[in-house]
Amino acid sequence: MRFFSGSYVAIVTPWTGDLSSVDYTALKELVDWQIESGTDGILPAGTTGESPTLSHKEHEELIERMVTLVAGRCKVVAGAGSNNTAESVSLAKAAKAAGADAVMTITPYYNRPTQEGLIRHFSTIAENCDLPAMIYNIPSRTGVNMLPETIARVNRDFPHVCAVKEATGNLDQASALANATDMDILSGDDSLALPIMAVGGKGVVSVIANLAPAETKRMAAAALAGDYATAREIHHRLWPIMKACFVETNPGPVKAALRLYLV
Repeated sequence: MRFFSGSYVAIVTPWTGDLSSVDYTALKELVDWQIESGTDGILPAGTTGESPTLSHKEHEELIERMVTLVAGRCKVVAGAGSNNTAESVSLAKAAKAAGADAVMTITPYYNRPTQEGLIRHFSTIAENCDLPAMIYNIPSRTGVNMLPETIARVNRDFPHVCAVKEATGNLDQASALANATDMDILSGDDSLALPIMAVGGKGVVSVIANLAPAETKRMAAAALAGDYATAREIHHRLWPIMKACFVETNPGPVKAALRLYLV
């Protein structure tokens, strides 16, 4: 069994009614539901968790509280990304100190570094934090695509950088990545989770798992077991939810759906 495998939820960050603070009572309910549903890992402070708008204090407290809420029942993969390398290092160190199992770091947004710049960014983080690490590659959000050969080079130099959240929307790139490296590839797009697993991916970092955790887990488990008939059936059943969650910019739609579903 690989370190990163199966269904990981990119969990939302619930806020109190006046939006002044994180609603940790609601977050506990969400975490317990995810674990009861079989989710393999919870990823706080990612895009769906509104990491760009969290203060550093809020970000670090969210990771600390998440580790406590999960209490070892599944993996906690802490979002630790920034377009500032020093901030990413600081967030990664804080995640390790809090007891997270792994970190996820995004390619620097807005800066649009070269491939060599990307290598230096991720190498610096890896030199300062030895937790298992996932590279988050999402050009539509960041403006830069980290190429498969660049990712493979970081992995060769730092084997604990052992996974990629592949969110380029390009199945050719996922295939090239699977050919270039033995890293764990997890789809960052729900609609491409099954196709990416068919070419060698190991799971998904899911938005819709916020709404359908058990079914997302079942689809990933079926694909990993080679039961593509079951995985396809679940994929097509979840397809309308996948599309609805992106009618506007994430995480607006999924948080609206959770409010309708859970409140």
